[in-house]
Amino acid sequence: MLANLHVKNFAIIDEIDVEFGGHLNILTGETGAGKSILVGSISIALGARVSSEMIGKNGDHAMVEAVFHISDEETLARIRELDIEPEDGQLVISRKITENRSINKINGESVPVSLIRKVAALCIDIHGQHEHQSLLDPDRHREIVDEYGGAKCIQVREETARLYHQYKKAEKEMRQDAVSSEERARQLGFLEYEKEEIETADVKPGEIEETEERYFRMSHAGAIAEVLGEVHERSGETAAGAVSQALRRLQEIRSLDPALDNFVEELMQIEGLLDDFNREVSDFMSDFHFDENDLEQTRRRLDLIHTLQSKYGETYDAIADHLRRVDEKLLQYADYETFLAKQKEEMESLGEELQKKCAVLSRCRRKSAAALEKKITEALQDLNFAHVDFAIQITPKEDFGADGGDDVEFMIATNPGEPRRSLAKVASGGELSRIMLAIKSVFADSDAIETLIFDEIDAGISGRTAQKVSEKMSVLGKRHQIICITHLAQIAAMADLHFVIEKDVTDHASTTRIRPLDKRETEEELARILGGVEITEAVRKNAREMKELADSQKQYS
Repeated sequence: MLANLHVKNFAIIDEIDVEFGGHLNILTGETGAGKSILVGSISIALGARVSSEMIGKNGDHAMVEAVFHISDEETLARIRELDIEPEDGQLVISRKITENRSINKINGESVPVSLIRKVAALCIDIHGQHEHQSLLDPDRHREIVDEYGGAKCIQVREETARLYHQYKKAEKEMRQDAVSSEERARQLGFLEYEKEEIETADVKPGEIEETEERYFRMSHAGAIAEVLGEVHERSGETAAGAVSQALRRLQEIRSLDPALDNFVEELMQIEGLLDDFNREVSDFMSDFHFDENDLEQTRRRLDLIHTLQSKYGETYDAIADHLRRVDEKLLQYADYETFLAKQKEEMESLGEELQKKCAVLSRCRRKSAAALEKKITEALQDLNFAHVDFAIQITPKEDFGADGGDDVEFMIATNPGEPRRSLAKVASGGELSRIMLAIKSVFADSDAIETLIFDEIDAGISGRTAQKVSEKMSVLGKRHQIICITHLAQIAAMADLHFVIEKDVTDHASTTRIRPLDKRETEEELARILGGVEITEAVRKNAREMKELADSQKQYS
């Protein structure tokens, strides 16, 4: 769960530090107080894009930090698969936003923002006030059905996608290989030329590097010989002679002090090293000879190698691989009709396998859809869709694709006697919010994600419907951490922990702050939501009764 959120110098937030509870956390506040900025800061901590314009007035950077406590073993295992090791089940995700870049860390170690997004997706699910619009896209309906089908359904879908891409690749290759006899003859001549050029050159493994090194050394032979001659002379006659003379002088006085023995031994070693060095230089110089003909032959060989590299690849392996592909193509053209027939047979075999896999996926979807349809219907009835008629319609597509051969669409009738129609033609914004909440509640029982954030998805509802939504939120809060921003008193009353977001204006500057409310302050905040401009004692009484009723419902639900 999201245990702590720390935000500093972000937009109109100077600094806030929020300790969230484990169940239903409600956030309320006046319009414009900064609720959207708070949710935005959470999104940014989880890897969302951010502009340097969001840096506040109190410094040259903004900081957002989210602390998670992870208890689900499956989630911990999946996080470890990303090479992130939670410390005692704790993850600290931080992002420092500067003018030019963001500095991203998990448990103090710098990571790319893409990794933060992957980790965050395992810990938290943010449902924004406009996300329900995705329900108007039938492709999203297919994803929801597949997700409800569990690991088996998702695995079959992935296998279907793999087969589909293999089939399309084979289809593309067949179109490319289907050439006329004239074109085939032209390509055949070109391929035979390439084969002869590579095989005649007969480049050996390691030869490219060896030839380049030999040519470089030979082309600088004059400079090498000149310097080595000078080195041999100085280290021989000059240095060796001086060391020998010093050694003789030292031996003359050796008997005068036993400590001089060490100097004698060291100088003898130096003399020996100089002798060895001179011998090795001399041997190298005696072997270091070639004529202009050797240099010219090496240059021509290197030119040939460079020509092959420019045509077929920089390395020996690349040139050899090109020759292998040429041989394969020549083999294809040697018995072209047989090759095409085999290629067609392989493509048809892939097509048959793909169709079978699509059929398996379709059966898996229909089974998932039947169970999900029933669950969503029950959840919709709990959300005051008393006469809802909901169905998941699965029909064959004109042609199969990476996602199988099914079109999936949610169909609904919200009033008795009406025919079921697509969500896009029936549902209002408020109804879409409730449908999305119903789907979330169905998935919540099996969802390993511990934290769900709902940002004003109560738009367009009121009265008894709002009460039903609040009860559903409370039920979700029993198994998940819920963080919900709302304008409705019915939902706010269900809070296990209630926060108010406020905006202070001082010296013509605005600052957002957030604080938890005690029992009396909670009732006062509910009264503000209910009463509007003037809060009377009657409104306060209503707020108090609403909170007491909500607490009793939570106690016995």
